[in-house]
Amino acid sequence: MNNKIKDIYHKLKEEGLDALLVLSPANISYLTGFLSRDAHLLVSSKKNIYFTDSRYIQAVRKSLKGCLLKEADSNGFKHFMEAFYKLGFKRLGFEKEHLSLALYQKLRRESAGRGITLIPVCGIIEEFRQIKNEDELEKIRFACGIAIKALRNIKDFIAPGKREIEVAGELERYLRYAGASRASFDIIVASGPNSSLPHHITGSRKIRDNEPVLVDVGADYLGYKSDLTRVFFSGRINTLYRKIQDIVHKARDLAVQEIKPGKIARDIDFLARSFIAEKGYGKYFFHSLGHGIGLEVHEGLSLSPKSDNILKSGMVLTVEPAIYLPDKFGSRVEEMVLVTRKGCEVLSGALDK
Repeated sequence: MNNKIKDIYHKLKEEGLDALLVLSPANISYLTGFLSRDAHLLVSSKKNIYFTDSRYIQAVRKSLKGCLLKEADSNGFKHFMEAFYKLGFKRLGFEKEHLSLALYQKLRRESAGRGITLIPVCGIIEEFRQIKNEDELEKIRFACGIAIKALRNIKDFIAPGKREIEVAGELERYLRYAGASRASFDIIVASGPNSSLPHHITGSRKIRDNEPVLVDVGADYLGYKSDLTRVFFSGRINTLYRKIQDIVHKARDLAVQEIKPGKIARDIDFLARSFIAEKGYGKYFFHSLGHGIGLEVHEGLSLSPKSDNILKSGMVLTVEPAIYLPDKFGSRVEEMVLVTRKGCEVLSGALDK
């Protein structure tokens, strides 16, 4: 039994639950230390049981620790409910955000006539995932390091005539050669006016002379993610863009300087957002300042105007101020930051150096 699962036991007791049906692959991976696919997990004070189908049994058996392993149909709950019932339990919590209506109906059918109460819950495991331990931080640092190397490597590849999709392909290739299992998300390469679209879908547009190329990339290393953004130029930087870029970078610096335990997330967002507004570009920054990151690219806390999350040591988050001028260009810089006991550490700081 590992300490992560022990933490969940105490939470289940507080919620008045006998056990929890864990469905999120990220949550199962977090609790077991094994990268989960097509599985579900029963967590209880009596037994912890990992259910998966025949495709994964051999691989899981070699790596899984602290849980019993049972072969089952991952799209149904017959074996799961039989195991739950045999343990003498009555109150089963399930992750409502990770259960489709069709699967919920299957769960109800399998529990019918057994006197079992199904209780939807949210965020029980995610709450614990916000604070990273040393092993998690080591993986995140490595994932961040891969993304840094990829951004450095792509600098000389970006040139007029290259298509956005070619740049993304080269980044993907480099990530895998550097040790990543995949990119954390669909890589964004946005050239010229496309850079004014925060989540531009990388396409076949050819890069032109003297325009910005925004690159948003992350690496997945043993399940843990990184997420970084930089802007490159295929030639000269015009005066307006240089001004916008300077504002965005100063907003980043102001936010990072304030990150430390006890700070409220919305206050960090307000600091960067108000600075951009003072410079006359407030309406052109219209997404959150940042987000938590770990087993998922977006997880846990949010640095947004309405977020009441309190920063704690061990949290890892992004800081990504931006200005998007429609049909002209966009400027965004994104860092990964670790909240430490007394302040913070910019995990991506080596990139600018």
